[in-house]
Amino acid sequence: MNKRQVIILWVIAIALGAAVTTVKLTQKDTSKSATNRAPGETLFESFPAVDVTNVEIQGAAVSVTLTKKEGVWAVVERDGYPANATSVNEFIRTLSELKVTRGMEAGLSFAPRFGMDESSSNPADHGLTATFKDAGGKQLAKVSLGKNIESGADAGPMGGAMSVGRYIRNHADESGFYAISEMFPAVSTEAARWLADDFISPEKIKAITLSEKDKSDNAWKLTRETEEAEFKLDGAAPTEVLDTTVTSPLKSLFSYARFDDVVPAGKIAERTVADGKRNATIETFEGFTYNLTIAPVKGAEDKLLMTVTVAAELPKERKKEEGEKPEDAKAKDEAFTQRVKTLTEKLDKAKLFVGRTFEVSKSTIDPLLKERSQLITAPTPSPAAGTGNGSMQQLPGGIIATPPSRSTATTPPIAIPPMEDQEKQN
Repeated sequence: MNKRQVIILWVIAIALGAAVTTVKLTQKDTSKSATNRAPGETLFESFPAVDVTNVEIQGAAVSVTLTKKEGVWAVVERDGYPANATSVNEFIRTLSELKVTRGMEAGLSFAPRFGMDESSSNPADHGLTATFKDAGGKQLAKVSLGKNIESGADAGPMGGAMSVGRYIRNHADESGFYAISEMFPAVSTEAARWLADDFISPEKIKAITLSEKDKSDNAWKLTRETEEAEFKLDGAAPTEVLDTTVTSPLKSLFSYARFDDVVPAGKIAERTVADGKRNATIETFEGFTYNLTIAPVKGAEDKLLMTVTVAAELPKERKKEEGEKPEDAKAKDEAFTQRVKTLTEKLDKAKLFVGRTFEVSKSTIDPLLKERSQLITAPTPSPAAGTGNGSMQQLPGGIIATPPSRSTATTPPIAIPPMEDQEKQN
């Protein structure tokens, strides 16, 4: 092989190497996502979740602000009432781990197509924008949530399209918009949606007192001697027999109850009706006393406004039983100590409700708002004279006992012939 052939071979090798390099570079460029984040990558390269102390969610016409002070989240629009920390932290955590399913290269002018039209007054077209800040007010992140992504017509169980994700925009990423599988159904600008849902829960109710409307006089008072006993009407007349179907539900009054909203102090006057206010007191066997003020809501017959104060006299030591064995006493002392601790925590939590005005559904308080006549069994009319049905007795709970009826109809006796007559006939 001469020198010229060697040079030609080197030229060919260099050309081939250049061609291979060009192809690889071309493939790399074509496979690279048109947006900054590719499918499977997180929406944020780094999201400082632990530094977030302020979240503002803006909608078409309403916004809500959540702030964290001394480790406790609160809702600004509800005078700093505690927020549901689980919901807030879940929103932040989900964003920090959120992965992209598809990127769409598009400028801001395409925002309305994705349901992020900030100029629209229609909530569905406007979308939601969440801004996250640290304790110093520095913006850490900002995202917009747009329309839900639907899988196609007739995909849902009721024949409609089924949502499979949502469009989102990271305001720090100007390369486009993204599709995600998370729909954030709990994210809302409604302040009530973010409130902590803990509420009063009286246990082992001993006595209940209800006042008359707009008066301090008692309409009625129910008491019972033990947790297993039925209520008795204080000052009941001999003819007043309690209807246990009405009073029994009062034993578990407010169990699992929830409020609908907390009314800001500046709006209480405009929401309250002048007439119809009542006071109620609930006492428990464990020393808790709940004082309630209940008032109608202007323009909402199915709602009521309620304020509450809570006090408790908790036992300091357990009453010893005669003849207790040492091992039994130890177990009972430990159970007593744990119970007092639980009640103390319950009292501390209940103090958060003091000074607040809650909007509750009327059905939540209906069992309490009974007139005295509604607690009593309806009188049973005396039977008409000559009915022959005997006397009726009214038993506790409205049960009527009626003796068996005796028929007054008479049947002619059957004549039996004497023995002699029967022998003559034979």
